[in-house]
Amino acid sequence: MDAVLSDPDVLRFTRVPVPVPDGFATTWLARYEDGRKDGVRDAFAIVDEHSHEFLGLALAPRLDAEERTAELGYLVLASARGRGVASAALQALTEWAFGKGMQRIELLISVDNAGSKRVAQRCGYVFEGVLRSTYLKQGRREDIEMWSRLPTDP
Repeated sequence: MDAVLSDPDVLRFTRVPVPVPDGFATTWLARYEDGRKDGVRDAFAIVDEHSHEFLGLALAPRLDAEERTAELGYLVLASARGRGVASAALQALTEWAFGKGMQRIELLISVDNAGSKRVAQRCGYVFEGVLRSTYLKQGRREDIEMWSRLPTDP
C-alpha cells in the first residue's frame, strides 16, 4: 500500500487525500471491509498470477443493490502499467459486478487521465459526457468524465 499511496498518478487522479494522512491505508481498507459486510462497497487486490506480486487494487467504491448500480475503479502500481493489468482487472471487476445483479456500472475518470480512459474503452465502457467542476481536491475543482457499461453493451 505504501507504493500505491506514494504514486504521483494515484495521488493526482484518485480521491486519496493529499497529503496522505497517517494511518490512511488502514482506515481506508477497513472502510472497504465494513462496506463488504454491508454490501455497499468492496475491494480486491490485483495480484500477479505467477509471482503473487501485489500490482494494485480493483475497487467498487459504491454498490447500490436497490438501484442495481455500481461505481468501479482501479489503481495499478507504476511498475505494472502498460502490461494490460488495469484492463484485466476492470474486466474481471465488471463481470463480478454484473454477476451481483448490477444493471449499470459507472467509471468516474479525470478528464486528464488518458490512460484510464483507454482502459475504459478497451473494456467496452461508453463515454457519456463531462461532469463539470464536480470533484474538489486540494482546493481545486476538477471536471470528471462519466463512462458507463450496461449488461446489454457488446
